[in-house]
Amino acid sequence: MRILLVEDEPDLGQALTKTLSRERYIVDWVQDGQSAWGYLDQRWVNYTLAIFDWMLPGLSGLELCQKLRAGGSSLPVLILTARDQIADRVEGLDAGADDYLIKPFGMAELLARLRSLQRRSPQLVPQRLTVGDWLLDYGASTVSPPRHPPLLLTAKEFQLLEYFLKHPQQILSGEQIRAQLWPLAAESSSNVVAAQVRLLRRKLGEAGQDGAIETVYGLGYRFAGSPRHEAKPTL
Repeated sequence: MRILLVEDEPDLGQALTKTLSRERYIVDWVQDGQSAWGYLDQRWVNYTLAIFDWMLPGLSGLELCQKLRAGGSSLPVLILTARDQIADRVEGLDAGADDYLIKPFGMAELLARLRSLQRRSPQLVPQRLTVGDWLLDYGASTVSPPRHPPLLLTAKEFQLLEYFLKHPQQILSGEQIRAQLWPLAAESSSNVVAAQVRLLRRKLGEAGQDGAIETVYGLGYRFAGSPRHEAKPTL
């Protein structure tokens, strides 16, 4: 799950990024509205949620909401603001925000509101993802390969396998995978995807699934573990 966080207060932005990352979100944090719009226009990046501060340099959080909705986007947006009048809340919701959180707030409430947005969003994240005979369990951070007990995955292994399972039989380039699974501002090396794929393959190999992830030389990687089935969420 990927979040675009737009917050110009450095201390709050750092605290939110740390908290959200601990909850296994991939977080892109920017500090002005114009940069945020550039992030939303990235070719291979799909956000699950967005958190916009109301008052931002460049474009405000409300202007970002309006641009998103004018373009037909249904991305769930949570607005953060110190403005607590009813008229302000109405203005934020009318601009296209899905929820509104008044500063100061507790991290527990923020996380609860994000879970609520996910539940009622068309981009609802399932509790399980089934692809053929493969089962990915979000709550337990495990994968059950065909005819094998569940394997516990690290956060990055889980995100990588989820991405493969959602794109079975598609060739995914290293650039495409890195753009989707690592923060855009992260200083990741060029071989970070290859290294992570090796770790995931090693774990899957212990379950007799050595060939589940193929290397398509010169192009990228392909999940071939269940070629006759499509991804099906289980709620």
